Amino acid sequence: MTPEPIPSPEASSFGRPERGWRRTLFVVIFESDTRLGKAFDVALLLAIFASVVVVMLDSVHSLGGRYPLLFGVLEWAITLLFTAEYAVRLACVERPQRYARSFFGIVDLVAILPTYLAFFFPSLQVLMDIRLLRMLRAFRILKLTAYVREYRVLGAALAASRRKILVFIGSVAIIVLLLGTVMYVVEGPENGFTSIPIGVYWAISTMTTVGFGDIVPKTDLGRAIASFVMLLGWGILAVPTGIVTAEMTSRRLSEEPAGLRSCAACGSQAHAARARYCQDCGARLTDPS
Repeated sequence: MTPEPIPSPEASSFGRPERGWRRTLFVVIFESDTRLGKAFDVALLLAIFASVVVVMLDSVHSLGGRYPLLFGVLEWAITLLFTAEYAVRLACVERPQRYARSFFGIVDLVAILPTYLAFFFPSLQVLMDIRLLRMLRAFRILKLTAYVREYRVLGAALAASRRKILVFIGSVAIIVLLLGTVMYVVEGPENGFTSIPIGVYWAISTMTTVGFGDIVPKTDLGRAIASFVMLLGWGILAVPTGIVTAEMTSRRLSEEPAGLRSCAACGSQAHAARARYCQDCGARLTDPS
C-alpha cells in the first residue's frame, strides 16, 4: 500500500482538504514527495527561471527596444501561468486567506501584480519611475526558496539564531555610534565630519571594509582610530557567519541518527553513523562492518 504523503508544516497550516479534486491538487502542489508533485515542482522551477531571464533581457535596451512584441507576449504568457497557479493554490486549501497572507503567498501575488497594474492603469506610464514597477517581477525568483531544501534549512538556522544576531547588531550599533561621535569630536566639520550621523556613516562604511573614500580622516589621531576600526571590522564580520554556521551544524548533527559505535581508545559511545573520528579523543573509529 502506498504510504500517505506528509505535507510540510507550513502547507499543513493552510488546511488539507479531506477528499475530491481539491485534495488531489493539494497533494500535487504542496507535497513534493509524489511523482506528480516532483514533476510540478520541476516545471514551476523552469518557469521561474524563464520568467527571470525574460525580465533581465527585457531590461537590456538593445533587446527590449528591438523586440518589444516578443517580450510582451512572453511576459503575458508567464504572468497568466503564474496567475493560474496562484488561483489554484487558493482554491485547493481550506484556509486560502492564511495562504494569501503567508510569505510565499505574498511573493506569488507580487510576481504577477506589476503586469496587471501597468495594463489597467496606463496613465502610470507618464511617471518616470514606472520601470521600477516592472522590475518588481524579478521578485519571482523568491519563489525558488519554496522548492529548495537548503533555503529552508538556512531560514530555520537564521530564525533560531535571531536573538543572538539581534544582540550582535545592537552591539555593533553602539560601537559605530560611539566611534562616529569620537570622530566628530576629533576631526570636526573642517575635515568633512559635519555631524554625528556623518561620523556614524563613516564608521559603518569603514567597519564593513567598504571604504567609499568620500569622507576620510585628516588628523593623525583620526587615522589611528580609522586603523583600529578597520582591524575591528575583520573580526566583527565573522561573528554572524559563525553564529549561523554553528546553528546549522547543530541542527544537522541533531538530525543524524546516533549509532552504537564506540571508540576503542577512550570508550566514548553514541557517535553519528557517518562519524570517522571520536568526538572526545579524536582517535579514528573502526568500521563496524
